[in-house]
Amino acid sequence: MCGIAATIALPPAARANGSANGLNGHTNGVNGHANGVDGHANGINGHTNGINSHANGINGHANGVDGTHPANGYANGYANGVNGKHISNGNTSEALAKQLQAAVDIINHRGPDESGVWVSDDGSVGLGHCRLSINDLSPSGSQPLHSDDGQVHAIVNGEIYDYDRLREICAGEHGYTFGGHSDSELVLALYKIYGAPAMFEHLRGEFAFVLYDAREGSKRVIAGRDRFGIKPLVWTVSGDRLLLGAEAKSFLGMGWQPEWDVHAIADSGWMMDDRTLFKGVKKVLPGHWLELTEERGLETHRYWDAQYPDKKQVETRSIDEMVAGVRERLVEAVRLRLRADVPVGIYLSGGIDSSAVAGIVTELARKEHVKIGNKQATRVACFSVQFPEESGYNEADIADRTAKWLGVETVKKDVTEATLARDFADAAFHCEHHHFDLNSVAKFTLSELPRENGVKVVITGEGSDEHFAGYPYFPCEFLREPDLSRPDEPLAQDNEKREAMQKAASAEMNAIWRAIGAETYTGSGDNGILSEVNNNTMVNNLLAWHPTIGLFAPWVRDGYGGTLDCRRTVIASYPDDVRRNMQERWHPLHTAEYIWNKSQLANILLSCLGDRTEMAHSVEARTPFLDHHLAEYVNGLPPSVKLAFVPPEEESSTNGHAGTEPAHKNPLWQDAGSALRSLSAKWILREAMRPYITDELYRRKKHPFLAPTRWPRGGALHSMFESLLTPARVERLGFVDPDVVAKALDAAFGDKADTRAFRTLCYVGAWVTLSERLGVKTATA
Repeated sequence: MCGIAATIALPPAARANGSANGLNGHTNGVNGHANGVDGHANGINGHTNGINSHANGINGHANGVDGTHPANGYANGYANGVNGKHISNGNTSEALAKQLQAAVDIINHRGPDESGVWVSDDGSVGLGHCRLSINDLSPSGSQPLHSDDGQVHAIVNGEIYDYDRLREICAGEHGYTFGGHSDSELVLALYKIYGAPAMFEHLRGEFAFVLYDAREGSKRVIAGRDRFGIKPLVWTVSGDRLLLGAEAKSFLGMGWQPEWDVHAIADSGWMMDDRTLFKGVKKVLPGHWLELTEERGLETHRYWDAQYPDKKQVETRSIDEMVAGVRERLVEAVRLRLRADVPVGIYLSGGIDSSAVAGIVTELARKEHVKIGNKQATRVACFSVQFPEESGYNEADIADRTAKWLGVETVKKDVTEATLARDFADAAFHCEHHHFDLNSVAKFTLSELPRENGVKVVITGEGSDEHFAGYPYFPCEFLREPDLSRPDEPLAQDNEKREAMQKAASAEMNAIWRAIGAETYTGSGDNGILSEVNNNTMVNNLLAWHPTIGLFAPWVRDGYGGTLDCRRTVIASYPDDVRRNMQERWHPLHTAEYIWNKSQLANILLSCLGDRTEMAHSVEARTPFLDHHLAEYVNGLPPSVKLAFVPPEEESSTNGHAGTEPAHKNPLWQDAGSALRSLSAKWILREAMRPYITDELYRRKKHPFLAPTRWPRGGALHSMFESLLTPARVERLGFVDPDVVAKALDAAFGDKADTRAFRTLCYVGAWVTLSERLGVKTATA
C-alpha cells in the first residue's frame, strides 16, 4: 500500500495534432465519455506550490537502501536509473527526480514509512513511490521495483492476494527470481511471464500500478487498475509528458496547474465516466489499463467487466448449493486478507456485512488458528463510529452487542458536530471531490482510530450491498420483470401481484428519498432516454444526490440552454456491448447493480468512503466482498435469491425471517410500505452468514452509513460553513451562483432545516476547500 507518481515522455505518436492519439477516448470497443484532453499544457517547470522539492529520494530509496540486492537484476535496474552517481542525461534526470520526490512528498500520507524515485537513463520515464510497509517490512520490499533481469521497472499500490501460490508458479514453473517477499513483486513477475493483458487474469486484490518495459522490441509503459476501482489512479498531460498518480494533488510537484472541469461537475461526468473535477485529469477506469508505445501513442484497454447470466436461463443449482458457494468464497476471501506482517483490525458497524467479516475472522482464529496479521490471537480489534444518540443515526449499541456475542475487542470514536466541523476541510482535501453529506467526514474521523491503536490494516464490508442487492433502490428493478431463472417462485408466477408491488415500491422509494432530503432525478422529462437501459430507473436514483443546475453560475446554466439531462452522461459511459446486454439479456436487477457499481461504488464509496479517507491516516483497508472470485459467483446467482419475497403472513411470524426487522426500528424504512417490507434484501448472504452473526443482525434491514443532516443554527457546523462560504470565496470558484449559496446558508440549520440546502453547503464547501488548497484557477465562460 502506498502512493505512486510517474512522469513519462510522450512519443511523437501521442503528441500528434496537439491532442495525443488515443487520449481522447477509449479504444478496443470501450465507448466511455470522450471529452479528451483539451490541449492545456502547463509545462513541467511550474511552481510546486511551496512543496519542498528536495531530492532525498534520488538515490533510489530514501531510507539508506544503496541499491544492493540479492537479485542481480534488481541492482542492475537500479543502477540504470538515477542512483546519485550516474546521471547520463545531466540536469534533465536530476530535475525529474526532484519533481518526482516533490510529488510523492505531497501524498506522503499514503506512505510515510519511506520513499524512493527512479529515472531511466535517458530521462524518458520516472517512477516515484512512498511506502506504507505492510508485507515484507525489510528493505527488499522497497520501491520502485526492478525485474530479475533489470529491464522492467514498476511502482505498485495495493495488495495482491494468493501470494504464496502465485509466487510458487512464477518461481517454480517459470524460473522467475524474486528479490524479496513483497506481494508487489508479483506484478513484475506476472508481466514478464504472461505479458499484458494476460497478467491481469492472475492478479487478485486491489491494485494500481505503473510499469515500464525497457526491453528492445517490447518497450512500452502500462498502467493498470483493479477491477472495481478500490485503488485510485489518475493521469493527465503536462507539456510533452504523461503524468500518473494515486491522487491528482501529486501532479503539483510536477508542474501541474489545476483548473476546474466545469462540465464534468455540472453533468455528473466526474462520477460516471473517466473525468474528474479537474480539466484534463482523467481516471484509469476500473478493470482497464493504459498502454503507451512509440508506434501507437496512448491507448486504453478493458481487461475485465462484470457479467450476468441470460435472464431466461433456468437455474439448476439448489438453494443449499448456492448458499454454500457464497459461504465458501467469502470465507476464503477473508482468509486471504488476513495475511500481513503488521496488525489487522476490522471496521465494525451495526450491519451484517462487517459483522459477518468479524464472525469469520473470529472463527478462523479460534478454530483454525489462522493468524490475524502478524499476531496469533483469538480476538480481533474492531473499530466503530458513534454519532450522538439524538441524531437517530447511531449504530454503536448494535455493534457493541455483536462484539460481545463474538467476544472481540471494540474501540469507538465519538463523532460530534464539533468533530465534523473540524475535519470537513481536511476530508475534502484528501477526497478531491465533493460529497452529498458528512458520512465521508465521519469515515475520515473513524480512520484515525486504527493508527492511534497501532493498526495499519483494517478489513471492511464495502461491496456487499452492491452485489447482494442490499440498497432500497434495488427492489423496484427486481420487481420490473419476473425472475424467469426460477420460474416456480411466487412472483414469477403472479405477474399481476409483481407489477402492483413494483408500482408501490417505486412510490415508497420516492417517499424515502424525500425523507432523507433527496429527489428522484427527472432530467428534462420523459424523453425516452431510459429505453437504452431497458427503462431502468437506477439511472435516476444515481442522480438524486447530484447538484441541480440551479446551483451553478448563469454562464454555466446558459451554456446548456436549459436542456441538460445528466442521464445522457450516465448512459454514454457504458460500452456498446453492455448497453445491448441491458436491453436484451440481463434482468433489470442486474442492470441496476452494474449501473450502481460503475458510478457510486467506484467513485464515491471506494473513494471518499474508502481509500481516500483511510489513506489520509495511512491505513490500508481490505474489502473481501470485492474479491472478484466471490463477485463473479454472486453475479451469476438468480435475482430472487438476492432479494427474496417474504409474504406478510411469514414476515409477521414469531420466528422471524432474514431482513424482516419491523420498519419502526429503522429510520430509513419508516416511509416504506408493504411492497418494500415484503422483500428480504441480501437474502442469500444472510443464509450463508447465519453461523457467524447474531439473530438480531439476521433479521435486521439495511441501515446505510449516512451522517445526520439536521444541525442547530449557530452550532459548530453552521459557524464553519459561514466562515468557509463567504461571498468572496464562493465567487472565486467562478462557476457557482453565490446567491444560491447564501440562501442555503440561511435555510440549512435550525428546527426547520432544509436538508437539500445542507447538501448544497457540503458540495460548495468541498469546492472552496479544493480551490484554495490546490490553487485551482477561477473558472470562466
